[in-house]
Amino acid sequence: MTLKEQLDTAMKQAMKAREDLRLSAVRMVRSTIRNREIDLKRELDDQGVIEVISSLAKQRRESIRLYGEGNRPDLVEKEEAELAILLGFLPAQLTGDEIVELVARAIRETEARGSKDMGRVMKALAPLTAGRADGKTVSDTVRELLS
Repeated sequence: MTLKEQLDTAMKQAMKAREDLRLSAVRMVRSTIRNREIDLKRELDDQGVIEVISSLAKQRRESIRLYGEGNRPDLVEKEEAELAILLGFLPAQLTGDEIVELVARAIRETEARGSKDMGRVMKALAPLTAGRADGKTVSDTVRELLS
């Protein structure tokens, strides 16, 4: 079952169960996917859908941070609930140790020597971590291992 089919099923289940937050989150994802398809003038495959969901999850994380700084616990709670729903559609997230292992392997493979080679390492890691790890976490790990 493709991710788009999973989203359709989740939307129908949320409607039947009258889960307003879940329904809203799934509709937002489907709408964003549809808009991206219109922009690209082609259907998105599962990898494209994962990229869309990952970017939406990243937006939620940033919103949580900002609402937390703004002392808005009601909005933080809503964003955290939406983030949990989004993460349910993404592949299993990498642990810190798995990220370090992938970064170390990418550094060996690209023969990176210092921080000036960070771009090459990130380029090699991008397909391996897409949708499975936060880009900032990966970037911080690469920076740490290269220095």
